[in-house]
Amino acid sequence: MERFTNFTYELDGNLYINLTSRCTNDCTFCVRNEKSEYFGHKLWLSREPSAEEILARIPEDITRYKEYVFCGFGEPTMRLDVLIRVGQALKARNATVRLNTNGQADLICGHDVSEELATAVDKINVSLNEASAEEYVKLCRPRFGTEAFTALKQFAMHCAARGIDVWFSVVDCIGAGKIERCRAIAKDCGVALRVRKFIP
Repeated sequence: MERFTNFTYELDGNLYINLTSRCTNDCTFCVRNEKSEYFGHKLWLSREPSAEEILARIPEDITRYKEYVFCGFGEPTMRLDVLIRVGQALKARNATVRLNTNGQADLICGHDVSEELATAVDKINVSLNEASAEEYVKLCRPRFGTEAFTALKQFAMHCAARGIDVWFSVVDCIGAGKIERCRAIAKDCGVALRVRKFIP
């Protein structure tokens, strides 16, 4: 697979920040399993960027983008130190910062990271994807097994308690029954559920 240095990319009026190609999931549906690009952006990285390299690509006019989003072909919290440094610098300039994540940061880092994230991000989209631990393991094939599903729910609750705007997301193709089960999980965790349209 050819690799690139696209550490940032533009999409829908936002600037996306691509920190890594590593991930603790191996999702059966992931676009990166079939191609090196997403909406024309080549996102497989030849190397991981430093915080300084990312910040050098931030425009002088911070209002140029609606949001600055940590999201690429990998799990951003695998590089939590860089994420925090970049997020804090963006927030200091009054940018709106979002994290798209699989919610396994506490397992990856070995501790509750919500306090750190509260200094660096305003919003967190946690990919719930499924309605039970067993179904999640089949679909997402997490390195941490069924523990990943429990951890992502705890992660969402901890971050929401810190005042971060947190929600779970699922794709509409899982069906109405599972969506309702996911809605109940989100309610139990004290966060919202957003249903995304499936993009083939």
